[in-house]
Amino acid sequence: MGRKLPPSVPTLLGQFLYWVGVPLGIVVFLRKADLSGQIWIAVAIAYLATILGAFLAWLVMRWQEYFMKTVYQAPTQGSFILTAMVGNTGYLGYPVVLAMVGKEYFAWALFYDLLGTVVAAYGFGVALAAYFGGSVNYWQVSKAILINPALWSFGFGLLFRQVNIPLALEFWLDKLAWSAVGLSLGLIGMRLSKLSSWHSLPQAAMSLTIKMLLVPLILGITLPFFGLSKATAQVIILQMAMPPAFATLVLAETFNLDRNLAVTTLALGCILLLFTLPLWLWLF
Repeated sequence: MGRKLPPSVPTLLGQFLYWVGVPLGIVVFLRKADLSGQIWIAVAIAYLATILGAFLAWLVMRWQEYFMKTVYQAPTQGSFILTAMVGNTGYLGYPVVLAMVGKEYFAWALFYDLLGTVVAAYGFGVALAAYFGGSVNYWQVSKAILINPALWSFGFGLLFRQVNIPLALEFWLDKLAWSAVGLSLGLIGMRLSKLSSWHSLPQAAMSLTIKMLLVPLILGITLPFFGLSKATAQVIILQMAMPPAFATLVLAETFNLDRNLAVTTLALGCILLLFTLPLWLWLF
């Protein structure tokens, strides 16, 4: 569809989902989500996964520079670290969690994404991108976080849980929310159809090994110590194992990092998910 439709369609669809579709889904799915238990653990693990991914990426680069004499330019270092630490826990993570685990545990995915990944990407991620690529207007970054409709809908959804609405209205809101989920997956396909660069495969493969295999495995082993149920542990694992977020490409383009590496890692990560997803469901 991305190759056949006018170029404006993915842009308009992305804007619709950003301002309407995803916020609506958050409000609707929060109504049936279980908020009991130590749900803050999801946020803590999101930060642990981000820090671990960035540390392992830095460690691999230093190892390759020392033993293999590989030279990483600053823009490549920035893209390598970003793609190893920030996952697509929203547009891709939400549909996967809803389909694999269910609406009852959606709040865990929501906390992981909004209070973990989003803050990490546009906070720690921007700082890294600025360090490796150039300067940054921190007011624009702060404004982007503050006006994020997903965050506002998260707060509204918590209040809306207490409101009784007719069953018919709830039925149609549920259908609209699931439609937004389908459109999110369609948008990912449209964006992937525009990616034409397959350079930097070795670096992309190494970054994905860290992001989609090592980090979920290392932290997944520790989940029993947090006292999580099987379902909540699955949500955390699935969110940790998501491929790199499209935000990494946005940051690469904004701060003049290695765009080829970011593009290659995004495309390869979505393909790899087809094989890693059943692996994590089987292991956990």
